[in-house]
Amino acid sequence: MRRSILTAALAAAPLALFAATPLNAHNHDHDDDRDGAQAADDPGLEVSEERLRADMDTIVGFGTRHTLSSQTDPERGIGAAVDWALAEFGRIGAECGGCLDVMPVGRVVEADGRRIPEPTLIRNAVAIQRGTERPDEVIIVQAHYDSRVTDAMNATDDAPGANDDGSGSVMVLEAARILSQREYPSTIIYALLTGEEQGLYGAGILADSVAEQGMTVKAVLNNDMIGNSCGSDGFCDAEHVRVFSEGLRADSTPQLRAAQRRFGGENDSPGRNLSRWLNSVAEDFPDGMQVRQIWRTDRMGRGGDQIPFLDRGYPAVRVTVAVEDYEHQHQDLRVEDGITYGDTVDELDFDYLTRSSVLNVRALDRLASAPMPPQVTADAAVRTDTLVEWQGVEGATTYLVVKRRTDESDWRWDEAAILSFETPVGDDPTPMAGRELTYTAPLRGDDWIFGVASCSFGPVCSPVSSAVPGGAFYPLEGDSED
Repeated sequence: MRRSILTAALAAAPLALFAATPLNAHNHDHDDDRDGAQAADDPGLEVSEERLRADMDTIVGFGTRHTLSSQTDPERGIGAAVDWALAEFGRIGAECGGCLDVMPVGRVVEADGRRIPEPTLIRNAVAIQRGTERPDEVIIVQAHYDSRVTDAMNATDDAPGANDDGSGSVMVLEAARILSQREYPSTIIYALLTGEEQGLYGAGILADSVAEQGMTVKAVLNNDMIGNSCGSDGFCDAEHVRVFSEGLRADSTPQLRAAQRRFGGENDSPGRNLSRWLNSVAEDFPDGMQVRQIWRTDRMGRGGDQIPFLDRGYPAVRVTVAVEDYEHQHQDLRVEDGITYGDTVDELDFDYLTRSSVLNVRALDRLASAPMPPQVTADAAVRTDTLVEWQGVEGATTYLVVKRRTDESDWRWDEAAILSFETPVGDDPTPMAGRELTYTAPLRGDDWIFGVASCSFGPVCSPVSSAVPGGAFYPLEGDSED
């Protein structure tokens, strides 16, 4: 398993200034004690199918969660649904001694001439678990809470929205229950968004709020439909979720595109590397849910709540079912020609939903523990080697320099260079955060893509940041390369 390789190798890495050690699976023994401790501390094992079922019954019980439905009815409609979610986040926060800041994040959206016919309150239910060391460094796990039937403007008929996206919503609540019992260096934001079906409004509001507060977004995991395993054609895949990631950055500029033509980077956006990283997390647990990477922003001709974050330059991916069931998505509840239509609870695969939730919880646990990916550059012009440079990040004690051929899809982790950049101070090493760090690879850069992951003690490593224009996990205005 990849984590076993990294764990054993990093445990053996010397804490010497500018020391470089090749990572090779054949040179390090499997550490059974360490792996056993990690398994015992696996938060994914705490995911409860029973709680997921109970939450699902509650939220479909609001009849409809359409964004244009009642804001004031205490039992039916989006207002009641959001009020319950806020109260549930409050109960979860009370269980951890008030560790969650719970709030409705929203605003009134003006009529858009499309799916918002009049000024409408878009209200998200948000809970923030502040990081203990780097509270402005955030991971967002989100799902859209609103639902719909065939007519996107029908706000009155029953719209259970069990899979789309009650499944993602109950996962977010379950993640909050489990992870709020732990402390992390980085902040986790749990978000149930509304307005998705009317134009991704809730996600845009949250993305703007994060930007206004000056937060650094490490990753956005948008979970939209993670609860069924069979498609409309009868094809089933209960072993995978799809992870969609953009190629060229949505916040690209003419200057960036020109730089990418000269130096590469067409397949190395932060979202693409976040997708690769999620795949590696899944591979660490071969009996669990696996990832099938889809290298496009979203499904053909469609979109989701990761897009407003991508538009603002934040690393984001969509996590969704391996195959879609169109008869139970965006449909009026009915039986027609012997076919039952509608997004109802009885069409869910709760084992699949549970395993999808486990993957999310494991990924969030690691993301909130790991440092930020560094900003990386590579210089290989008219030379037979490649100079890789990056700036040290807070919380990192070790870095992995990885590579892949330009036509390869994934990083060569088993050939990573392990570098510790630390200055001993008494018995405690002090990471060189903010310092310019370098590594010279004895390879011609024309033929290779390089990247760097930052790791904390544990070890827990970030996604890789590619040494290409636009590869940094920051909006472009914060990327000194561009």
